[in-house]
Amino acid sequence: GSGLTNMHGSTGDIIFLGTTTPQLEEIFWTLTHDLKQDLGGSGSNLRTPADCLGSSRCEYSCYDTQALCHFLTNEYQDELHRPAFPYKFKFKFDGCPNCCVASIARSDMSFIGTWKDRIRIDQDAVNKYVEKDPAYPANAGAHKGRDWGPFDIEKEVTDLCPTHCMKWDGKKLHIDDANCTRCMHCINVMPRALKVGKETGCSILVGAKAPILDGAQMGSLLVPFVPVNPDNDYEEITEVIENIWDWWMEEGKNRERLGELIMRQGFQ
Repeated sequence: GSGLTNMHGSTGDIIFLGTTTPQLEEIFWTLTHDLKQDLGGSGSNLRTPADCLGSSRCEYSCYDTQALCHFLTNEYQDELHRPAFPYKFKFKFDGCPNCCVASIARSDMSFIGTWKDRIRIDQDAVNKYVEKDPAYPANAGAHKGRDWGPFDIEKEVTDLCPTHCMKWDGKKLHIDDANCTRCMHCINVMPRALKVGKETGCSILVGAKAPILDGAQMGSLLVPFVPVNPDNDYEEITEVIENIWDWWMEEGKNRERLGELIMRQGFQ
């Protein structure tokens, strides 16, 4: 219903036959200039960036993913269409650590929304969840229709915190934010009681890829926090990108992804 078609190639699942090499540039021109289509690259270049809906639809989003994705798509058109890299390179943008586009596993450079200050707590709403108020269903009502038993804040929230930085004393919920890893579990379970902080930005991770040479890799944290500021054309973000590209293009072997170069040489 959106009027957009996004073709996912996945190394050969979709192959268009029926043209010849001399016609390729004509077809490219017709699609991009006459029909106004955005063609992602193939080969050793920047692939079409992908993002979640971000702040246009989601209250968890810590930055405007669509604005950053749009900016970088325009900023790096040459890298999209005129290959210069050792191998392919992917950006993906997640507005929060829920990682709805799986950027941490599927992109050479992942931008994941985060916050620097404290998780916002509405203690009255926490007690509404504990009291089983029907207007405050756990997980925003996603588990309706099945008997999961009564809500238990210790069993379903505090005990599942990966760093055990939360404590329920029977009246108030306490969070040791210094030890919070922003996994989003508590916020997902009690979205009307807990919200992301106000000092928001994104973390930059690098090096994820699917298995080709050295197996699957998750992204490694490179920049813990960077403000996402469209007013200065995202200067802090583009500086990180271009420094990494300069190093990768200088040191990377043919068909060596960024993550494989990091494995071979370490962070430089």
